[in-house]
Amino acid sequence: MGTLKNTILKGILVSLFATFGGVFLYLEYISRFGFYETIDLVNEGKLYGKVLSLAAIPNLVVFFIYIKKKQDNSAKGVLLATILIALTTFVLKFF
Repeated sequence: MGTLKNTILKGILVSLFATFGGVFLYLEYISRFGFYETIDLVNEGKLYGKVLSLAAIPNLVVFFIYIKKKQDNSAKGVLLATILIALTTFVLKFF
């Protein structure tokens, strides 16, 4: 049973790392402005939910890699973290 928890936790951690990587890639390379300017624009416009939802796209890649490698429990962790990110995005958008 400990192995099941470890593989799900591994999926969650990899998913969160991919999301933070997605945030960094968006802020640094996709935005027309510099890193800190983009952070200021996100703060001023209260665009946290939109940036977070764009940053969650790399989770899709991680999820399919785990499915292809037949690591279903890690894929469950990625799915769980993605649902958590979606709920966070929902809260940031409407509250």
